[in-house]
Amino acid sequence: MVATWAPAGDLKQLHRRAQMLAKIRSFFAQRAVLEVETPLLCHATGTDPQLDFFSSIYHCVPDEKRMYLQTSPEFAMKRLLAAGSGSIYQICKAFRNGESGRYHNPEFSILEWYRVDFSLQQLMAETAELLIHVLDDYDLTENSVNVSYRQLFKEVTGLDALVFCLESYQSYAQNHAIPDAVGLCEDDHGLWLDFIFSHKVQPLLSQYSLCMVHGYPATQSSLARINAQNPLIADRFEVFINGIEIGNGFLELADSQEQEMRFDREIAIRVKQGLPTVHKDHYFLAALSAGLPDCSGIAIGLDRLLMIAANAESLTDVIAFPFDRA
Repeated sequence: MVATWAPAGDLKQLHRRAQMLAKIRSFFAQRAVLEVETPLLCHATGTDPQLDFFSSIYHCVPDEKRMYLQTSPEFAMKRLLAAGSGSIYQICKAFRNGESGRYHNPEFSILEWYRVDFSLQQLMAETAELLIHVLDDYDLTENSVNVSYRQLFKEVTGLDALVFCLESYQSYAQNHAIPDAVGLCEDDHGLWLDFIFSHKVQPLLSQYSLCMVHGYPATQSSLARINAQNPLIADRFEVFINGIEIGNGFLELADSQEQEMRFDREIAIRVKQGLPTVHKDHYFLAALSAGLPDCSGIAIGLDRLLMIAANAESLTDVIAFPFDRA
C-alpha cells in the first residue's frame, strides 16, 4: 500500500502538466494575448444555484469579514476587460464545494480566456486550434463535429429542447428510466434539460474525438448573451473530447441591468432551495456599467484535459495531491 503522504499519481504526470502549461502559454504568446492574475479570495462569489463554494472569515481586529474562494476567475477578469486590458487569459486554481469523483476535485486547475471583438464562432475556432496544439498526440480533426444543442437533443430524444412540454419530458423520463427526474425537476425546464442531456445525450458524444455543442437554450444562458435572432437561444457553446465535457464558452453578457436581474433570479432560487446565502458582486456589476467591450470567453478544465492527454481513468491519476491527500 502506498503511503498516504506520497503523490497519488505517477510523477511523470508532473512533467506532462508542465509541458501542457508551456504549450498553452506559447499558444497565447503567439497571439499577443496577455496573461493576467486575479484574486481567488474575494468579497463575493457567483450566485449559480448549481454551484457551492468555500468561504472563510478574514480577521483584522476589530473587524471580521466573510470572504469566498472563487469558482471561476471570471468576474475579476471582466473587471480588467472593462478597464481596457484587451484580450487576456489566466491559468489558476478554482474551487467548488461538494464536487468530488472521477471528473471532479474540489480544488482544480482552470484556463480561462477572453477575446475582445471575437464572435462566438471565432472563439470556437480558436478553442479547437488550442486543443489541437495541446493534444498533439491526438488527431482531433479526423472525427469531430459541430452541432446545435436543439438538433442534437432532437436526434437523440425526439424532444424540442427550446419549447418546454412538461408532459412530453415526463413521459420520456419514465419510458427511458431516468432516475428521480420527475420528482427532482418538477416544472423547471433547465433542470429537465440537464437531467436528460447528462443521462441520454452526453454519453453518445464519446463517439467523437472533438464535439462542440452550440446554441444552448436560453434557460441555460448563464453569463451568455441571448441570441439576437432567436430569443430562445443563448450564445453559448460547450466542448467535449471523447464525451468528456472540458469547456464552456459564451458571447459575454455586457448589460449590467440584465446581469443583475439574472443574479436576483438565481439568489431567489437559492433561497427557495435553502442553499447558503450569497450576495451580488457589486464590483463586477459596476464594471459592466462602466462598459465591457464586446468579447467572447471560455473556461477549460486543465485537469480533465491532462487526464485525456495521459489516457488516465480518473483525475486522481493526474493530480499530485487530490482532495483525500491534500
